[in-house]
Amino acid sequence: PPTADAVEKFLSSAGLRPNDVLGVEPTKGAVIIAEKAAINAVASGCLPEYMSVIVAAIGAITTDNFNLHAITNSTMGAGILLIINGPLAKTLKVNSGTSVFGPGHRANATIGRAIRLIVINVLGTRAGGLDKATQGHPGKYTWCMAESNKESMWAPLHVTRGFDSNESTITTFAGLAGLQVGEHEANAPEPLLTVFAKKLLGIGEAMHEVLIIISPEHAAHLFRAGWSKTDVSSFLFEQTAILAKKTDDHQFSGTLLTPEAAVPILAGGSGGGWSSIIPAWGLGTGGTTSVTRKIKIDK
Repeated sequence: PPTADAVEKFLSSAGLRPNDVLGVEPTKGAVIIAEKAAINAVASGCLPEYMSVIVAAIGAITTDNFNLHAITNSTMGAGILLIINGPLAKTLKVNSGTSVFGPGHRANATIGRAIRLIVINVLGTRAGGLDKATQGHPGKYTWCMAESNKESMWAPLHVTRGFDSNESTITTFAGLAGLQVGEHEANAPEPLLTVFAKKLLGIGEAMHEVLIIISPEHAAHLFRAGWSKTDVSSFLFEQTAILAKKTDDHQFSGTLLTPEAAVPILAGGSGGGWSSIIPAWGLGTGGTTSVTRKIKIDK
């Protein structure tokens, strides 16, 4: 329960005063103050040291580019996926491995839940009220992960976006339900990623952003061939356009708007050739953009 003492511990952990403004939802002008955020963080089961992550996440979701009002009111039913990078992910034990989207890890479960409770309790976006999702998906309960750096030859997401590797960041992404990609035979980049391209083809047209969550088993084949994240994105862009021309005769323009629309991320367990694709809300409309923010740690 969010007792006064518990809430104070969360505020102190992040060096906050109760009335500090953490974010303003651009469309409605709803203000999220530190005390309200801390109350919901306590109620979600967070630990006090998670508060700095929640502060950064609130800053990210209340930017204009993220388009929080549309995401949380749409019938499309997107969830807010939080991706934590940098040293803090390890310190807080945020899972990036086996069952990365599953249960069993307090940080993943409660940080994502805190953001959803803030959307519900502070911004008033409740199912059946402002939340108009036709079906939604389980990511709307909680959706939080870390990107794996174990045995990776790729620069992590926050480094590709201009942050230092020693900085800790959070990226917010408005995602539709993930689609699993299973491939257990291909061991070279081209046939492996063609399977991903075929899955992408069935999702939509001219997507502006889609996460390609690549498992360690699949990534190992790419690493062995020396493929970079850019190589992966470029191949998927080109291959989906080729497949579209072969399978459609009414001027389908391809699944990805640009090569950069495909964002590869390494995560998951090493026990099988299963990866996933998570499209952004809005599909071809470009109505939201993922946002990466530095997590400020109070010392």
